[in-house]
Amino acid sequence: MRIDVLTIFPDYVTGPASLSLLGRAQEVGLLDLRTFDLREATVDRHRSVDDSPYGGGAGMVMRADVWARAAEAVWNDLPAADVDGTDDLDIRAGGPRPRTILFTPRGRPLDQALARELATEDRLVLCCGRYEGIDERVHDHVATDEVSIGDVVTFGGEVAALVLLEAVVRLLPDAMGNAASPQEESFGDGLLEHPQYTRPADWRGHEVPEILRSGDHARIAAWQRDQRIAHTRAVRPDLHRRWLDDHGDTDD
Repeated sequence: MRIDVLTIFPDYVTGPASLSLLGRAQEVGLLDLRTFDLREATVDRHRSVDDSPYGGGAGMVMRADVWARAAEAVWNDLPAADVDGTDDLDIRAGGPRPRTILFTPRGRPLDQALARELATEDRLVLCCGRYEGIDERVHDHVATDEVSIGDVVTFGGEVAALVLLEAVVRLLPDAMGNAASPQEESFGDGLLEHPQYTRPADWRGHEVPEILRSGDHARIAAWQRDQRIAHTRAVRPDLHRRWLDDHGDTDD
């Protein structure tokens, strides 16, 4: 999978993405991660990516012309200097533009279902805004998707890009050492994960539940399912209600 990240801070992405399983995915060729510095798509000597908002207001707004030129350069694998920036947005190869995701609080919430959907794509383009926001015309004419990582405002979209990167790349075949891990985890079937324990069996008087040491796999599986239902009901009643609706089941 190829993922391009458009940002004014490429190092914000490439640094963390070089570590752990994201780094390994790149080393073995599962992930082709590229960054594009938005300032390469500017045309003035100050390399300005933002300007004052029409109608007034606090903060600065990122410019549509810069974003469009950057996106077209990335879509077509061109240097930004080779993008005219005056014609309609174009994919010169003639195919559809890749999924181009703009991170915004008003976007579709990122959840496991969306991560699984995006993991089937051959290519993604992630757009990381800054400042007060991005010109609305970028939302309308450059992005194909708008995504939110939650009801919170961050300094910029780079942290959201890293969250999406981890959520999607870990679902790629062979990205994780244990192929069962992506299935046997929180949200895999709509429930949170059951409690996990390891040695020592007795830690400061807190013992691992006896059933997990019993060797009775049927009882263990039933206990784990009960724990997942109970934990989801307690801390995420919204997920629990959705799970009940989807399964036509009770948690008795």
